Amino acid sequence: MLRLWIIALAAAGLLLALAMACGGNAPAPTPTAVPTAAPTPTRQVIQVATPDPAAANTIKAHLATTVLDTGTQRIAFLLETPKALVRAPTVAVSVAHAAGAAPPSSVTAQFNEWPYGVRGSYTAAVDFPAPGDYVLTATVDDAGNDADAAVMGQVDIPVTARAQSPVPSVGAAAPATATKKLGAGLELSQLTTAYQPDPELYRHSIADAVAANRPAVIVFATPAFCTSPTCGPQVDTVAELRAAHPAAASYIHIELYDNPDEIQGDLTNARLTPAATEWGFTQIDHWTNESWVFVLDANGIIRHRFEGFATLA
Repeated sequence: MLRLWIIALAAAGLLLALAMACGGNAPAPTPTAVPTAAPTPTRQVIQVATPDPAAANTIKAHLATTVLDTGTQRIAFLLETPKALVRAPTVAVSVAHAAGAAPPSSVTAQFNEWPYGVRGSYTAAVDFPAPGDYVLTATVDDAGNDADAAVMGQVDIPVTARAQSPVPSVGAAAPATATKKLGAGLELSQLTTAYQPDPELYRHSIADAVAANRPAVIVFATPAFCTSPTCGPQVDTVAELRAAHPAAASYIHIELYDNPDEIQGDLTNARLTPAATEWGFTQIDHWTNESWVFVLDANGIIRHRFEGFATLA
């Protein structure tokens, strides 16, 4: 028994020695969990493509003349960049037949500001010696008034010259259409959607003008319902021309809708005037109600044809 007691005492002494050797005179406490510090967030780097300086001056073209014949034609187009409308005073235009059936040519297109100064188009007289597809290449080289306004570049404008147009061409006899006019119970509200119409534009029918053996200026337009902002101003421009040269010609506005007093803002009730069919507008692809102006000589022959807005000049 004594031997067992001595062995037990020796074992206890060994444990105490081991505890003191570990730096304490008591059993070590149960360790407490130490909070781990949040990791430093990694900065996220987003790669942004450097803008291409040339992209700001990428030029787009919008063709305003959709009906072209062979021969010399007035063509109109708009140019714009992602920033703004191109307003260089002139642009150079080269004309090339897509199939090479006609020799290339070049013209200068002039910028014409539209009413209210919000937009404008370039116009030029272009010769199409043969029917077919052509490419007009407009070259803009406009330093502008400052570096931000500088626009330089080229844009191709594909067009088609037809052998025969659905709309009466320059040099053709104007259809002697018996259009409506003031009198016989008709009032201005039944003849036009213009807000403040010039009554002198509704004194004659087209048939009257053709039979009168005098020049005539005829504008087809719907001032209140045009799909562009130029139809009302186009009628106003013809009225301005009449005021400046009242005795030089007959001036006529033909409303494209036959029942303007019944529409009341709802085109579902509208009926196109029969003249729109007789003059071929309804045969134009995608035509809605854009304006046309024709200038007739004293023999009723069409000498000028303007699709879309034409300035007073």
